[in-house]
Amino acid sequence: MLVALLMGFSCGLPLLLTITVLQAWMKEEGVDLTVIGMMALVGLPYTLKFLWAPVLDRFTLPFLGRRRGWLLVAQVALMFFISGLGFTEPGKSPWMVAFIAFLVTFFSASQDIVVDAYRREDLPDEELGLGASLYVNGYRVGMLLASGGGLIMADHMPFSMVYLVMAVCMLPGVLTTLLAPEPDIHDSAPK
Repeated sequence: MLVALLMGFSCGLPLLLTITVLQAWMKEEGVDLTVIGMMALVGLPYTLKFLWAPVLDRFTLPFLGRRRGWLLVAQVALMFFISGLGFTEPGKSPWMVAFIAFLVTFFSASQDIVVDAYRREDLPDEELGLGASLYVNGYRVGMLLASGGGLIMADHMPFSMVYLVMAVCMLPGVLTTLLAPEPDIHDSAPK
């Protein structure tokens, strides 16, 4: 059950880093409001994740098993690209920021896909409700830390540092992925 809570946190954290926090940073940097409005398009992977979900379900990476391998790839990529946002300058290169933010949302949506599959396979039917509620609460805490915590931190440090701190906040998810058992599923991957 703790796995569901921590994975929920890991899934909720990146969401608002590419919306609320990024928009505030871009506004502070004097980016045109039209460009800031167009940044909503970086969230498209959340809507279109059904397109590559079958790939994540079908193929197993050669390490950590069918679910945890993909989780680790997504989480390490998220740490890399979230910290990468911290090294950008929205006022000078908003399109580079948009590209990196798009990659953050792509890997975040991929993480969501795999965590949902992991949770379904890991929890027995009678624990799915409790597991889902723990996941959602972890998700909300992650969102709250990213948005509220991120904006509060931005009052005391540069936005670039906020993104580096948030990248480090992905570590509980990575550790959970490394320590949690792979679900005991005997079915082969879909063909």
